[in-house]
Amino acid sequence: MIEMMVAHPHVFWLSLGGLLLAAEMLGGNGYLLWSGVAAVITGLLVWLLPFGWEWQGALFAVLTLVAAWLWWRWLNRQVRNQKPANAALNQRGQQLMGKRYTLDDTLINGRGHVRIGDSSWPVVADDDLVAGTRVEVIAVEGITLRVKAC
Repeated sequence: MIEMMVAHPHVFWLSLGGLLLAAEMLGGNGYLLWSGVAAVITGLLVWLLPFGWEWQGALFAVLTLVAAWLWWRWLNRQVRNQKPANAALNQRGQQLMGKRYTLDDTLINGRGHVRIGDSSWPVVADDDLVAGTRVEVIAVEGITLRVKAC
């Protein structure tokens, strides 16, 4: 076995690359991907241009570092070009700010409910408002919407 690796070092590098890539498919974290690619490239270069094991190891290390660095740069560029996340994504009340709705029921003592989609939201206003009044959401206080007539 050792004699075969000494006689055909490219087989070792290609096998190592295949094993690393197969292990990457099992894990899927990206840690072994670039080492596997570097091993395959090293195997192909050793097959075309045979050189000593010291240079093979150095080539493998340099290719691994270069591939990981290029991947890091590509990821950073992707993150920079990405749109910022919506700050109100999981805050339904914040998404309703500035929207206008029609009251289904009269507000008594400035309190009542408004129908939004398939939900009923508690609302509070400074004045009593009659059913059918158009209101605008001006603030969110917990789960209660503060509204004003518009």
